[in-house]
Amino acid sequence: MVYFIVYLFLEVLLSVNISSYIGGLWTFFEILITAFMGIYILVNFKESLRENLTAVSYNCIDLQEFQNLNLFTLIGAIFLIIPGFLTDIVGILMQFSVFTTILVNRYQMYSSNSCKRENQEFNSYNSHITKEADVIDVEIISDNSTR
Repeated sequence: MVYFIVYLFLEVLLSVNISSYIGGLWTFFEILITAFMGIYILVNFKESLRENLTAVSYNCIDLQEFQNLNLFTLIGAIFLIIPGFLTDIVGILMQFSVFTTILVNRYQMYSSNSCKRENQEFNSYNSHITKEADVIDVEIISDNSTR
């Protein structure tokens, strides 16, 4: 309950300051634009889900991080639909995987280089297997018999 009161106070304070600076018409346009952005993200959520599934399949992220990233994308889209400057800022930040990864893994982040390295090792292993699959082992028996 205390967090909600703090959020409400910060939202009102930030909204009043930004609205007085940019004006009522631009505040109205900002509310409309961010609401349409949130709806667009919710409609196209399957693309983000597909990217995260690919990352899970290459072991770049684990299943817990996969769930959290998708949850943050959905919550961020809902925050964009809700009017208010603080919720819009938080909603936009939640759409970037860098910020959600920092939130999910506070101390340990998976680098994209390690994922690329694992993918290269996996691809080189597969190419090695296919090269050996093309080789036919042959035993040569000489026909020189001693008579």
